[in-house]
Amino acid sequence: MTPTPPIRVLLADDQHLVRAAFAMLVESARDMEVVGQAGNGAEAVEVCRAARADVVVMDIRMPELDGIEATRRIAADQDLAGVRILVLTTYDDDEHVMAALRAGASGFMAKDTRPGELLDAIRTVAAGDALLSPGPTAKLIARVLRLPDRPPAGTPVPAGLACLSEREREVLTLVARGLNNAEAAEALGLSPLTAKTHVSRIMGKLGARDRAQLVVLAYESGLVAPGTDR
Repeated sequence: MTPTPPIRVLLADDQHLVRAAFAMLVESARDMEVVGQAGNGAEAVEVCRAARADVVVMDIRMPELDGIEATRRIAADQDLAGVRILVLTTYDDDEHVMAALRAGASGFMAKDTRPGELLDAIRTVAAGDALLSPGPTAKLIARVLRLPDRPPAGTPVPAGLACLSEREREVLTLVARGLNNAEAAEALGLSPLTAKTHVSRIMGKLGARDRAQLVVLAYESGLVAPGTDR
């Protein structure tokens, strides 16, 4: 059996000691390797193109080009379509978190997270999943998506989601709450494979990179109301 290649990780942070610590942590995992480091957003974009990273661990606050704009440029580059971005931030940095998700980030973690949790987060986004789970993270996303120009929650078929079937809108609602495929399948009486197929079709119809983008679209369209269990 051909061994699974390691996850190629790029570390972007303007603090040398932080990058060094993260590099030691990543290299300690057998299924990962550090393929590059960057001290600002512009370097992150350049190194990402050169090193062909699978996951970029991106700090938000960096000189020259911040992590949000770097995320946007990487997400917009067709040659980097498979790259996933994990943003490092603090939970009281709501505005920047929302901007990062809109820019194309697949998830976010607090900078003071435990080492093992960071490694698990890298594995999660590398697998194509979003780091959005029930609890504080999902509540944070709901809170930062309180936009004054959002369509009213409860609109029967939000304009931006008219291309989805009723079942697909049900699946999207559960994804926006933070449920994974298995949990969504159980809630709707579907098989996990069917739920996964629905999620893939929804992403294709809406042009979303991953589940994080689906969450943003669900809230911004008014399909799901912040702070509720809808």
